[in-house]
Amino acid sequence: MKVVLVGCGAMSRQWLDAARQIDGLAIVGLVDLDAERAQARAREYNLTNAVIGTSLDAILDQTRPDAVFDVVVPAARRDVAFSAFAHHCHLLTEKPLADSPDNARAIIEAARQAGRVHAVVQNRRYVANVRRIRRFLDSGAIGAPTSIHADFFVAPHFGGFREEMAHVLLLDMAIHTFDAARYMAGGEPASVYCQEWEPANSWYRQGSSASAVFDFGGGKVFTYAGSWCADGFRTSWEGSWRIVAERGSLLWDGHDGLKAQVVGSGRDGIIDKTQPIEVPSLDPADQVGGHLGIIKDFMRAIETGTEPETRGTDNIKSLAMVFGAIESAETGRRVAIAKDA
Repeated sequence: MKVVLVGCGAMSRQWLDAARQIDGLAIVGLVDLDAERAQARAREYNLTNAVIGTSLDAILDQTRPDAVFDVVVPAARRDVAFSAFAHHCHLLTEKPLADSPDNARAIIEAARQAGRVHAVVQNRRYVANVRRIRRFLDSGAIGAPTSIHADFFVAPHFGGFREEMAHVLLLDMAIHTFDAARYMAGGEPASVYCQEWEPANSWYRQGSSASAVFDFGGGKVFTYAGSWCADGFRTSWEGSWRIVAERGSLLWDGHDGLKAQVVGSGRDGIIDKTQPIEVPSLDPADQVGGHLGIIKDFMRAIETGTEPETRGTDNIKSLAMVFGAIESAETGRRVAIAKDA
């Protein structure tokens, strides 16, 4: 499978690290507005036969690849998608799917009209414990989830554009947590109320801290609390989770700490007794591996004519959670999230 990668910034390394582990995948072109940066990446990964350029259309005309890997900034994502589909290429894109709801819908419609596979690198789904939690909850061992709670508290000094952007936490990071909640608990967002604020200790321009409550329908609620400027006791990049179900609860620290309790018989005073219950190990059928797992799933979908797990038509529902939260924070009111996103 011949692939052109567009966008050779720091994130492209994760893509190229994964790509070089996959037999049958060839990076035939590298595109970046800065040709020297693309050339440097080609040297770094020994891509001696890759065509280098600053124009995606020109490189696609020259190389005629099967697929495009999109690692550009979100504002350029629509143009990249339209170019890829116009050249009959499948498209795998870095998150987020788009920089606005209208552009997201336009990209998905363009993929449909072109008949091409379109997917998003939503790599938190490919974390082993996320897979284990989904399988455990699906088993019904503690009943159906009713309340999903995620905390995300990390204090990175990125420098650059993130420290100047609006809605920095919601727009740049929260989709990972939102998508993981949708996946693990099997919920679909119906509405959201969100508040953003800028603590006195923040070094960001706007939106470094946020709290949101999502209605997942059927009496299921997901709460999110997060900050990009919370020094001390930081959580994992995967967040810290408590999932309350009908007959017990599950805790995940975002690292290796994963445990569950189920309601037993009898009570201690006014409190039902609980007992530990094992969360089964990863199933051999579970796909993991971050970027590597997603790229393999994308290639498999192309080869078999199936749909990848992180297809755009599904991922737009997680993106809708982001834009719904932003709208709620801006307006101060609860926002409905359309089922068709």
